[in-house]
Amino acid sequence: MTQTPTVVFVAVGAALVVFVLGYALAPLWRSRPALGVGLGLALTIATVGLYLIVGTPNALKPEQLRAPQTLAEAVSQLEAELERDPNQIEGWRLLASAYTAEGLGAKARDAYARAVKLAPDNPDLLAEAAEARALATRERRFDAQAVSMLEHALQQQPMHQRARWFLGIAQRQAEQPAEAAKTWEPLLNVVDADTATSLLEQINGARQEAGLEALSAPAAGVAATASAAGGGLKIKVELAPALKARLPANASVFVLARQVAGPPMPVAVEKHPAAALPLQVTLDDGDSPMPTMKLSQLQQVQVLARVSASGNAIPQSGDLTSQPVTVRTDGKDVVTVVIDRVVE
Repeated sequence: MTQTPTVVFVAVGAALVVFVLGYALAPLWRSRPALGVGLGLALTIATVGLYLIVGTPNALKPEQLRAPQTLAEAVSQLEAELERDPNQIEGWRLLASAYTAEGLGAKARDAYARAVKLAPDNPDLLAEAAEARALATRERRFDAQAVSMLEHALQQQPMHQRARWFLGIAQRQAEQPAEAAKTWEPLLNVVDADTATSLLEQINGARQEAGLEALSAPAAGVAATASAAGGGLKIKVELAPALKARLPANASVFVLARQVAGPPMPVAVEKHPAAALPLQVTLDDGDSPMPTMKLSQLQQVQVLARVSASGNAIPQSGDLTSQPVTVRTDGKDVVTVVIDRVVE
């Protein structure tokens, strides 16, 4: 497998963050403070760093490829790589995000379409592709194909927040306010209290158009608070006895959850001193690195733990790791992962 795309993916990662912050869920999250340049830079760095937790850092060696200096150069390299090997889902996804950042809506739409052909059941990708189709039109309307993508995303993951939000927008655009309100109402059970307040305004606006009685604010607040107070995912991390002698001094252990058969970026991650092993942590939405992807949105995740000798997120030869374990996020039992292998 070629290592070239990893450098390009990292270089274009900044454009992906810009896209997420600039467009994704902007109305739903409008109750949050404005995101400035400093936060954008911080999230860009976090995106790259978290990708590297499960990435292939050897591909970052300078001799592998000269790193692009500008977004345009990164896009050009990525286009060339995808022409050589068009079966790279994340490559098309990042290219589409870069096109969006450059205001090339039609190209973004087409790049997402290529990615969807390769991963037709990925709800994140389906939501992004549907949004790109809307952004490519002058009226910013979701067409029938975009609606079909959103409906399919919700078949795969019924509580996917972005897909629900966009589908509700599409239904209001189609003058179906009652359907829009019905689509949005379940989100009140999974968003935080501040977001629930702004979401409730949108729901009641749709209900008013449909001639329905408005929902009360306390009900939304209670639901959101109950969701926020959920127990999270309890994980116990153990170190295999055979590896205790190989535990590096001053090492760190990363405990993370990631999507099953999804992108490599964790949806929740914590860092602890490896000397604390065995330890138990609780991963929840507060450990999610990106505001548009929360642990509570997923029905299943893979959990794993990795001991880093260097104390940073980049996996290196000699680090210790566990086998990923697939679990349900609504499970009440403690999930045990055992660090029992050495990274080659």
